[in-house]
Amino acid sequence: MEISKRNIEVLDEQMVEVLKRIKPQERLTIAFNMWSFARKQIANYLHSLHSDWDEKKIQQEVARRLSHGAIRTT
Repeated sequence: MEISKRNIEVLDEQMVEVLKRIKPQERLTIAFNMWSFARKQIANYLHSLHSDWDEKKIQQEVARRLSHGAIRTT
């Protein structure tokens, strides 16, 4: 995969200082909460598109999307 400069975000120095002060446990909590939020948002979106899908199918599709297709369901 080629890396493009437009895909790289440059952080402001003040933001760098804030991030340096965050403890590793807090970073994990933030990351988990972001992942959890994304998972719920994708599930809600899929429910709105596919009201006929059961919860298992929704969760399989959520996993596929979050894994960028690495998890395949048949």
